[in-house]
Amino acid sequence: MAGWAALMQGEGLARWQALLAGDAVLRRWLPGAAARFAFLQPGAAVTLTFADGRAEATPGAEAPTRFTAEAGTWARFLDRLPVRHHHNLFALRMRVPGFAMEGEELPWLQHAHLLRRACELARWALSGAAGPAPESLRPRLGTPAPCPQAQGRYLTLRAAGREVVVYAEQHGQGRPVLGLHTAGSDSRQFHRLAAEPGFRAAGLSLVAFDLPGHGRSPPIAAPGAWELTTDLYAEIVLGFREAWGFAEPPILLGASMSGEICLELALRAPGRFARILACEACEHIPGRRTLFPLHPAVNAMAFTPEWIEGLMAPQSPAECAAEIWWHYSQGGFGTFPGDILFYSGGWDARGRVERIDTRACPLTLLTGEYDYSCTQEASAATAAKIPGARFVPMPGIGHFPFAENPALFLGFLLDAIRS
Repeated sequence: MAGWAALMQGEGLARWQALLAGDAVLRRWLPGAAARFAFLQPGAAVTLTFADGRAEATPGAEAPTRFTAEAGTWARFLDRLPVRHHHNLFALRMRVPGFAMEGEELPWLQHAHLLRRACELARWALSGAAGPAPESLRPRLGTPAPCPQAQGRYLTLRAAGREVVVYAEQHGQGRPVLGLHTAGSDSRQFHRLAAEPGFRAAGLSLVAFDLPGHGRSPPIAAPGAWELTTDLYAEIVLGFREAWGFAEPPILLGASMSGEICLELALRAPGRFARILACEACEHIPGRRTLFPLHPAVNAMAFTPEWIEGLMAPQSPAECAAEIWWHYSQGGFGTFPGDILFYSGGWDARGRVERIDTRACPLTLLTGEYDYSCTQEASAATAAKIPGARFVPMPGIGHFPFAENPALFLGFLLDAIRS
């Protein structure tokens, strides 16, 4: 027996139900929830119901939203430490053949955080571990978050033919690394990396800024009207590079959409950077646009962080993952989907990346094992088209390397700088 069938035999279903009934996380999230979901595989089906402040698991497949896959797929999904692309329902949908969602999609997006937690409890029930499940199945650091040692200020730069005000901060003194945050987030993503003792010991400093309408930077568009384009993004980064007044060319570091702009700047302005490190990037990423954060029946404060939660590796520390989730919950209305207009579709370097001159500026692409949006295969294929570019796979890391597992990422970062 495998997958949901394994959970339904013996005391498995009863144990899952007990966990659902007693879970502190669900108790906080369940008020107002009303939906039914079915998980199906050949010969087995279980229905999960959220109603009246409770979660209930029962045999059967009578639900308006159904998730179907082969038993082997569900077995990998229900492992305590799932393999890549099997660790999250959104990952299954995008990358695993044979997985399908049938019926109504909107309830899934409204209850994605509840579904994810219920599935974590199913993993816990199958693992045989004693007692209630912890609030996160990810490993814990067990240490307080470091107090950021940053000097921050606002500065004005030119972009899109106008003056733009952004917030920026610097951590430490040394060879500068210019860090670019991911879509819908802000420069707080670099606080833990900058606090790593090995980062400071390497003689590096970290400079990062918030894009307009992100974090502490004022917006330049009306609520819901933000649209990031390749030209605007490149102008902002290059404008900041000049406005900050670096004493020497900085190392450019980005991931996800900021990894893509790293590749664009390797084309446009390689001489302005000492080295470019493009994480979680490739020449084109289709299929990741979503307008659901703008949907009037979807709570963007819960949906947006859940949309990206599964991009992180299950091995990444719980405290780091929780911070990323929280940052994404705080994004301004329309900020994340406006960034994704660039990330998935707006950015397209097919037929252009081959022109990147790595003699003018060394380029390394680094991609995490668990990233299902920009896969390691996609990044490796892009790097292979660029003469002199280097590709580095990062085991045990997901889509937000410098934020979700800074201690592990630091080794890859220092190696890429020294190469």
